Amino acid sequence: MSIIVFVEDWNNQYKKASFEAVSYAKSWATEAGTTVTAVTSNGATDPSTLATFGADRILTIALNATPFGMAQQLATMAEGATGMVIAGTSLGRSIAPALAALAGGALSTNTTSVPSSVSPVVVERGAFSSKGIETIALSGGIPIVSFVPNSVGIHERAGEGTVESGEATGTDLMTITEKTIASGKVALPEAEVVVSAGRGLKGPEHWGMIEELASVLGAATACSKPVSDIGWRPHSEHVGQTGIQVNPNLYIAIGISGAIQHLAGVSASKTIVVVNTDAEAPFFKAADYGIVGDAFEVVPQLVNAMRAFKAGQ
Repeated sequence: MSIIVFVEDWNNQYKKASFEAVSYAKSWATEAGTTVTAVTSNGATDPSTLATFGADRILTIALNATPFGMAQQLATMAEGATGMVIAGTSLGRSIAPALAALAGGALSTNTTSVPSSVSPVVVERGAFSSKGIETIALSGGIPIVSFVPNSVGIHERAGEGTVESGEATGTDLMTITEKTIASGKVALPEAEVVVSAGRGLKGPEHWGMIEELASVLGAATACSKPVSDIGWRPHSEHVGQTGIQVNPNLYIAIGISGAIQHLAGVSASKTIVVVNTDAEAPFFKAADYGIVGDAFEVVPQLVNAMRAFKAGQ
């Protein structure tokens, strides 16, 4: 009996969401009086680091190439497990429902809390486009939790950390012909600060100041759906109901009106700052702080102010 956690890596490197997943599993396992088994790629660099965050057993396997293939592999481990944990990254959100169907599990997605009870497992999750929170009990199958990255935090609680190699079978139903991995940027799902912009920037040639502000803040860059649809920015930066849902400590929205579809993807942000020339823009109603002004004047001032602040530290 163990809590099994799938630990994702990016280009063979672990990131914040990886450690947060193990931390989540450890919190659950502590309440349930059991151990944590971390399942990860045999290509990941130094899987023993997962022990720092609570992994007792670290199982390295040759992962299938597609989410469904990975779900099949994880499903073979479900029997006898106390529960399963997957970070709600782009990959995790694809694996979790397939895993629940294959393993006959009770799945909670968009989860924002560790279990408050373990018999049955009770968790909180975002509902109604993250405008509300509902408390649900997972019953009728192995409990599977997909949590929102940056919602529960990272905690160092050492586990035994035994590293083993293993095998798990699965079948890829499609072939990946090309895979592009972004590098040198903060990943959106795990970013603590996000700088996002919309059509108010008037063209892709003006995105340099957004990237400059993000660089000064150590932030990830994002955009609204219309911006990605017209090709100003890649779809991987699209935040909203049909894009990536983020949960940063700070979300800065520049030149975005605040349509309900966009708000659905960012409303879980702890602090929202809006910059817009239109004082009646809907986004201001959801903002903690608002600046009515021209982005081409405001953003350079923010960059200069942050640089001056850092220089004085």
